[in-house]
Amino acid sequence: MTKNIIYLTFLFFALFTACQDEAFGPVIQVGSPPAITSPAAGSNFVITEDKAQLAFGTFTWTPVEYGFQAAVSYNLEVDLANNSFSDPVSLGIINATSLDVINDKINSVLLAKGISGGTQTAMAARVTATVNPDVAPVVSEPLTFNVTPYEAEIIYPVLHVPGSYQGWNPGDEATVIFDQKNNGKFEGFINFPDGNTEFKFTDGPSWDVNYGDNGADGTLDRDGSNIVAVDAGVYRLKVDLNALTYSILKTDWGLIGSATPAGWDADQNMTYDPVTGIWSITLDLVAGEIKFRANDDWGINLGDNDANKKLEYDGSNIVIGEAGNYTIDLILNVPVYTYTVTKN
Repeated sequence: MTKNIIYLTFLFFALFTACQDEAFGPVIQVGSPPAITSPAAGSNFVITEDKAQLAFGTFTWTPVEYGFQAAVSYNLEVDLANNSFSDPVSLGIINATSLDVINDKINSVLLAKGISGGTQTAMAARVTATVNPDVAPVVSEPLTFNVTPYEAEIIYPVLHVPGSYQGWNPGDEATVIFDQKNNGKFEGFINFPDGNTEFKFTDGPSWDVNYGDNGADGTLDRDGSNIVAVDAGVYRLKVDLNALTYSILKTDWGLIGSATPAGWDADQNMTYDPVTGIWSITLDLVAGEIKFRANDDWGINLGDNDANKKLEYDGSNIVIGEAGNYTIDLILNVPVYTYTVTKN
């Protein structure tokens, strides 16, 4: 009797284990990562304005094998070759192993990264393969090539912000935020003159594609509920259309630095002009350095890394060469934040 019980127990365990193994289904076995096969490494491209809408070329790569039939998503990204993909731009996401790219797309990427027209620049491309959110992406080795862009006005993608503060007009080009890096992430500053302002985001100057927030949780929902800004003021709006998330933050700006009366200890408050959308301050400065800060805190500060009047978050201090009375303007209602320093 004891032997029979032992035998039955063993048989049950064996069957249970077999069922478990079968329940797991196919096992992912990642083969070689994708490899870009075209264009050839080291290729040279010169883009001219008359060929802006023509083909730059077709990027092709080898497929990734996962050990079973799977729908693989490939993301083709580019960046400056010396950037180590710290700021990649997606050229497209596709379920195939090739992607056609036009000249204007590559040209816009380079200009947005501060490359001047006529300057040969080394770029790098890579392909990231994804099969499932729970499986780590597989990334190709980078491929480098050289591109000479042409000088052109950069047309930044925009996201419209219609709301109660401007008559719910999605076609108002003055109330938009910008995708400065052409990567689906938008940012900008909008003035809400009244408390409890309601607004939404629209992809284009119509209501066809609009986003709200049904749960007031920072997640965007297609055709969702209006978003509410409780207090009046100038808000920084950030939207990531890839992740369908957003954030809003009321900001008040000031000037700080060794050139200011309070040095690095306290901000000199700037005044916002709702007509021009510019923050301004007139004050006496000594020779030294300044930066711009929001909300009397270093969490959001702007400096100028290249002394070219283009502001960057956490950028370098701005030099004031000599003492005097100055008017300083901070301009945040444009795609690339900028400023002016005028000695009176």
